[in-house]
Amino acid sequence: MNTMKQRHELALDRGWVANLKYDLPASLVVFLVATPLCLGIAMASGAPLFAGIIAGIVGGIVVGLASGSPLGVSGPAAGLAVIVLNAIATLGSYEAFLTSVVLAGVFQMALGFMRAGIIGYYFPSSVIKGMLAGIGLIIILKQIPHAFGYDKVPEGNISFQQPDQHNTFSELWYMFDAITPGAIIVSALSLFLLILWERPFIKRIKALQYVQGPLVAVVVGILLNLGFAAFAPSLAIDSRHMVSIPIIDGMAGLQNVLRFPDLGHLSNPAVLTTAFTMAIVASLETLLCVEATDKLDPFKRITPTDRELKAQGLGNIVSGLIGGLPITQVIVRSSANIQSGGRTKVSAVLHGVLLLFAVLLIPKLLNLIPLATLAAILLVVGYKLAKPAMFKAMYKLGWFQFVPFMVTVVGILLTDLLVGIALGMGAAIFHLLLINLRNPYFLVEERHDEHGDTFVLHLSEDVSFLNRASIMQTLDSIPPHTRVIIDASRSVRIDYDVYEILTEFEKKAELNDIDVTMQGVSLGKSNDSVERAKKVFSERRQRLSSLAASRPVG
Repeated sequence: MNTMKQRHELALDRGWVANLKYDLPASLVVFLVATPLCLGIAMASGAPLFAGIIAGIVGGIVVGLASGSPLGVSGPAAGLAVIVLNAIATLGSYEAFLTSVVLAGVFQMALGFMRAGIIGYYFPSSVIKGMLAGIGLIIILKQIPHAFGYDKVPEGNISFQQPDQHNTFSELWYMFDAITPGAIIVSALSLFLLILWERPFIKRIKALQYVQGPLVAVVVGILLNLGFAAFAPSLAIDSRHMVSIPIIDGMAGLQNVLRFPDLGHLSNPAVLTTAFTMAIVASLETLLCVEATDKLDPFKRITPTDRELKAQGLGNIVSGLIGGLPITQVIVRSSANIQSGGRTKVSAVLHGVLLLFAVLLIPKLLNLIPLATLAAILLVVGYKLAKPAMFKAMYKLGWFQFVPFMVTVVGILLTDLLVGIALGMGAAIFHLLLINLRNPYFLVEERHDEHGDTFVLHLSEDVSFLNRASIMQTLDSIPPHTRVIIDASRSVRIDYDVYEILTEFEKKAELNDIDVTMQGVSLGKSNDSVERAKKVFSERRQRLSSLAASRPVG
């Protein structure tokens, strides 16, 4: 273990205070990234703009405190925008929709107590890495128009089909009809500063070690645009291309923006259906993000997934009760947290605190931030998620890893997050079935003696109905007057269809003078295997829980 790694682990052991010098700058970057995303997702969802801010605050503070994830950041999710948009229209009022958000949180907490968090472990690494790369490419493609000053599609939209009836790629063409020179200058300078801040010589300057590049880019972007307004009005970026946080005028203004659920809709079947749908989709998206975040964590800590579901459920209950959008753990903000040097969950909590105070105290200052600057920050985040080195590494691992990876990437680019992941899972399962079809058994001719030839049919660990035809053809090809040993001693599971073929062959073999010996062929084998699998599964869960408990999460 090198000295640097030892120092890092020692800092983690000392707790959140020792890591505040890392978590505070990271929380500031996450706050800057989260602010336009919260507003954009609210706009795309057809909800009040402040609903996105509420969800961001609750996701940071409430979920951050309750979660066991050291680096995950929660807030409103683009993957739920379509569900929210349709639900508000179907249920007839925003208050009825808020009731479904509260119920979704209750359902999520129930899933946590039912230990449904284990679902996340069933997604292969190739699909999770494909999700990261796909999100990275989506971020880049979606932010290029904002960098050029074309802000027709709100921040946070990651679907291929967009609200303006265009798609991700056609939008790149239409942006040339609305180029804003001032925005291009701001985004180019911001991108230059962000890249410069990553250079080793900058990191060696002590005075700059704890100043994040994104903060420098934001300050420069604000000052540059103020300079444009004063000295070059033709380059000035107007309010349409700036952050647009609702301004609250005192406590009375706060009361006006808060909305509350109408609990009279609790018995409405449509509300219950919407709540269940949101709970399932939000839980799945959270678990996938947890897996991806744990892979990005430089300290390789393991998030307790059942606790995460409970935390997300609590967050959705609170968010729904005060007028916020549904919440999930989100990969864009989580990856920004990791890339900015966050160490513990304090960074996620602080980003929520910053969002709260900024909205209450300095909304006018935030509204001076050009979207072009934030686009530059997100372009860097996207590149780090989808580096060419990742594609090369996956290709070198072989087709079994590369195909599901690429299917996931392309699926996310051409549809949305969950559909892309489903396509990647389908590719992984299909590849697995192909391997299973090719390797369910192998036939060996062992010896020749006075009793004739002896053939041994070795069955693999899992023999399913998909192997029925090939096993039948192999058995039919065995010549008469021979001896056959069917060895299932290594098999964990044998489908009834295959068991039926083997027993029928045993009966028919007598007519062809074939001596058949069965080893380990039993219908009870599948039941035994289930018990063994449960035991192994339980032991693995205990090891993961012990490991998670032994690692500090801040």
